[in-house]
Amino acid sequence: MKLSLKKSERLDDLQFEGLKLVQDKDLYAFTSDSVVLANFLKIKRGETAVEIGVGSGVISILATKKTNAKSIVGFEIQKPLFMLAQKNLKINNISNVSFINDDVKNFNKYLAKESVDVVFSNPPYKNSTFFNENESKAIARHEKFLPLHDLCSVTSQMLKFGGRAYFVYDANRCAEMIFELKKAKLEPKRIFFTENGRKKVILFVVEAVKGGKPGVKVYPNLTTNDKTGEYLEEVKNFSLN
Repeated sequence: MKLSLKKSERLDDLQFEGLKLVQDKDLYAFTSDSVVLANFLKIKRGETAVEIGVGSGVISILATKKTNAKSIVGFEIQKPLFMLAQKNLKINNISNVSFINDDVKNFNKYLAKESVDVVFSNPPYKNSTFFNENESKAIARHEKFLPLHDLCSVTSQMLKFGGRAYFVYDANRCAEMIFELKKAKLEPKRIFFTENGRKKVILFVVEAVKGGKPGVKVYPNLTTNDKTGEYLEEVKNFSLN
């Protein structure tokens, strides 16, 4: 297939099963957060999943090869990112993933409540007001349109009893995340933190189960960068499953 790229776009090799990804420098580009989440989430054979905030589509695209998902539906509120994600599905010939250009809070227009096995998201987790920042990137980074409370509430509404949620969030806000998860009847079951090459903790990664019993397994920190800031090669393939 002949691929047409805009001046602002580039084609990246995901270095996994021949997958490619178009990214646009004017839009939000994925980071190691997305790869960490794609390697952590578990979707069993025949299960359905929802991604909240698909961006370029990278996590759902990786998940089709790394898990046994029957189908994945992704919600993306930004039209330019939605269109980019659609392009990425096409160039990778992926048929069991579909994306919806709408606010996930409107999910019941497309999906029945308590009908989903797995929900996953690398959501906007900065709670500061943004200024002088590219609007698309700001929406993807700051929780203006998807506060943490709404993220957890909508996830709980979509999930079946016993369904699983997977999130990557700012480590400084892990207490808030756990509070909102438990309030939404999503019980944290597995957690770990990531750190950079200078021992600074960056991200909080969690699996929660709807209606699960209390009790959480805490894994050692995952180092994602070397001391110079370069991503470590082993991050691409790490697994806790």
